[in-house]
Amino acid sequence: EVQLVESGGGLVQPGGSLRLSCASSAITFSNYDVSWYRQGSGKEREWVASIFRLGGTTNYADSVKGRFTISRDNAKNTVYLQMNSLKPEDTAVYYCHVVRGVVYWGQGTQVTVSS
Repeated sequence: EVQLVESGGGLVQPGGSLRLSCASSAITFSNYDVSWYRQGSGKEREWVASIFRLGGTTNYADSVKGRFTISRDNAKNTVYLQMNSLKPEDTAVYYCHVVRGVVYWGQGTQVTVSS
């Protein structure tokens, strides 16, 4: 069974930082494009960032550009989302996403930005 496991969420004050991780024992991330999505309460799930198989290039939603960084550690087979200068509107469940024939989602990790 393919699993994507996210971790690293939590409660942080506005302006703070968190680093999310996405790991898998069944998918080699360097062979696929990997993305982060998020879903706030009562909102639709939205794309946040992607890291591409070819060259490790990255792309970001305008709402997080300059604050979030997606990266990949091939040795650990883990994709990270470093989130800085967090805002209350970043509060959401964050999901890891990979397409390998079918779409795979992790279980999500809650990020709450509040004072």
